[in-house]
Amino acid sequence: MTFWLDMLGAEIRYVDTPTYGRTRIAEAGPRSAPTLILQHGIGGHLEAYAKNITELSDEFHVIAMDYVGHGLSARKEMDYTPPAFADHVREVMDVLDIQRAHLSGESLGGWVSGFFAVHFPDRIDRLMLNTAGGVPIATEKGRQDLDNLVSLSAKNVDQPATEESVAARMRWLFHPNNYDLISDELVQTRLAFYSGAEARESAVLVNRLLERHDEFLIPLERIECETLFLWTPDNPIHDLETAKQSQKQVSQSSLYVMEADSGHWPQFEAPEEFNRVTRAFFSGRWDIG
Repeated sequence: MTFWLDMLGAEIRYVDTPTYGRTRIAEAGPRSAPTLILQHGIGGHLEAYAKNITELSDEFHVIAMDYVGHGLSARKEMDYTPPAFADHVREVMDVLDIQRAHLSGESLGGWVSGFFAVHFPDRIDRLMLNTAGGVPIATEKGRQDLDNLVSLSAKNVDQPATEESVAARMRWLFHPNNYDLISDELVQTRLAFYSGAEARESAVLVNRLLERHDEFLIPLERIECETLFLWTPDNPIHDLETAKQSQKQVSQSSLYVMEADSGHWPQFEAPEEFNRVTRAFFSGRWDIG
């Protein structure tokens, strides 16, 4: 199935934000429903949620977005940090006249969502940290995984990206049993986003964040909203032990571990399970604690 079929029924458009410029969003579902904002990982784009946007739109007003410096959103010469991306989310909400929303973020998206919950507690309802970054790495393997990611990402930044370098980066995200999901369309889409001088310049700035990971740890103890840590047994960098230790620091929280094979992209690798859990949590049908 292609992205076009996966997202059939969603509106892909651009909104202009005061600070971060032109921002690409995908939107589906009635405006009268609770808003759910889905956020991608570092170097990613809204297609990471191709299998979730319209599927969840019968219960939620769903929005996925490209962060500044990512996908087809504006490229800026700026300090790309989780607090800056969180402010970008706030500006998108302001432009769309959304006062409060549920947030779900994968990797960088979870990292950003955690900062959003701390900095803008009056703008968030529930929070899902989906294989999130920005939590203390608990194991030596996690540190080695981070080094590997820095190396793989550099191959798409320090020199022009190629099909092979993009595919290698995608394999890092996926469980080995799901490599068949790394389609030519997925590789070519990401390659298109990585191509061009402007894209490479912003990617250099974005990827510096990987080396500054510990400088921007989420202040987990300050998160006050109901929070679900959604994790996988095979998540790189922030492994399951990391998730267990981090979850204990958030007062109103619980941990869900995916049953289906999935690595760092459970929303794409196992969408049926991910969508089921997402519905239950954000609709309030989940027992926190």
